[in-house]
Amino acid sequence: MEKERRNFIKKGAAIGATGAAGLMTWMAAEDVNETGEKVKLLSTNGEIIEVDKAYLKMASVENAEQMRRDLIGREPVPGRKFIMVVDLGRCRNAKKCIIACQKMHYLAEDKEWLKVKLLKDSDAGAPYWFPKLCMHCDNPPCVKVCPVAATFKREDGLVLIDNDKCIGCKFCMVACPYSTRVFNWEDPENPDMEGAEFPSTETSLPHYHNTVEKCDFCPDMVRMGKLPDCVTVCPNGVFYFGDENEDAVTNGDETVRLSALLKDRAGYRYMEELGTKPRVYYLPPVNRMFPVERGYRDLSEEEINVMKDQMK
Repeated sequence: MEKERRNFIKKGAAIGATGAAGLMTWMAAEDVNETGEKVKLLSTNGEIIEVDKAYLKMASVENAEQMRRDLIGREPVPGRKFIMVVDLGRCRNAKKCIIACQKMHYLAEDKEWLKVKLLKDSDAGAPYWFPKLCMHCDNPPCVKVCPVAATFKREDGLVLIDNDKCIGCKFCMVACPYSTRVFNWEDPENPDMEGAEFPSTETSLPHYHNTVEKCDFCPDMVRMGKLPDCVTVCPNGVFYFGDENEDAVTNGDETVRLSALLKDRAGYRYMEELGTKPRVYYLPPVNRMFPVERGYRDLSEEEINVMKDQMK
């Protein structure tokens, strides 16, 4: 066990280093006889580290295709800076967004990348429904702690996970202050992957056992100019999605200027004091369209009691 632990640490360092070096790739799934010759590399967090040369190999023709595949999904949509705004005054816990997300990403019914919580800001205030998803932070702690660079930040604002590289260490889950990541404790179901050339970071498929997953803002759809499913299926227009560079967001029915919406409606970012710089804004739950009790309709008595306890 101790030997395996040491190998894990060294392999993790090597993987992180190769992700930063660019011209080297990790020799996986084989026993390595160390040479004693050390190579200095730049890690993903900017530190100089030393690894045994046996763990690395120079890029060659035969692994060039693998390197190309590793880059798929890490290329941003040019010129875009994606952002989301959630109008809390419109949410009634219809759960259409959750169902659509699960269907699109082939998730089990008990696995939710998008959750709707019942919150209350003070004893004197009224409760309200709060959709919570990955915040795609501009200063993401999850990216900083990943030892293998499986979690990464794109220039178009998205924080994604390379399922094929994730080793299931859960460091990112611990680092995320929003608790928006989930772990595949059991073998997940996958769609028919026949004909798929390689795993896709932009679709978060296939799912792997013992790996971490989360809301991904549907990058495969936004690359085609389409809205994420959670936006289009919401019957009340809760979610606005768009491009910060264009200063425009839409909920599918109306398109508005982002800066004006945030200014006029006092938009805020959840737990902004942490310095994570989330790319999800919330509009306060004022002038609500529905009483909070409307969201209890499809819940069991046990679920209602759990939510009320959490709210307290």
